[in-house]
Amino acid sequence: MNTVTVSTKYQVVIPQKVRQALHIQPGQKMQMIEYGQHIVMIPIRPIQEARGMLKGIDTDPQREKVDREL
Repeated sequence: MNTVTVSTKYQVVIPQKVRQALHIQPGQKMQMIEYGQHIVMIPIRPIQEARGMLKGIDTDPQREKVDREL
């Protein structure tokens, strides 16, 4: 388990193992979400990383039967 300590300036250091697994870079922005009694940190990725993500997706989906008959 990775444990961190909150500094007097309310800062935490992300453990190296987590940084490497998630490819987190210095200066990268993170989104913080309060979820009940938990804090979730989500790395914000550049939109360019999404390029090609949907390659090969079927862009002609079947609609509701009523819509197909129009």
